[in-house]
Amino acid sequence: MEEEEIKEKIFAYSTQMKGKKKLKEKDIIKKIAADTGLEKDVVKKALRAMINVGKLMYSYGGGASSVEIPSDEYLKEKGML
Repeated sequence: MEEEEIKEKIFAYSTQMKGKKKLKEKDIIKKIAADTGLEKDVVKKALRAMINVGKLMYSYGGGASSVEIPSDEYLKEKGML
C-alpha cells in the first residue's frame, strides 16, 4: 500500500471522528494498522508526515495530547492558507 493511500485512510478516520472523540496518536495508529494489516511503524511514519506538513496537528488539553484536523483559523495564523 502506498503512503498516500495510508494518509487518505488516516485523514478519513480523523474526519469521521472529529467532534466525537479526541484521538490520541496511538488510537489512530492502532485503528489504521488493524484495518490495513500494515505494521504500526509504517502507519506512524505516514501520520508524522501529515503532522509535519500541517494536514493534521497535535493539540493539548486536560494534560493529554491528541491529534486533530487543524481549523482554517489556525492554518491562516501559521501562514499555511
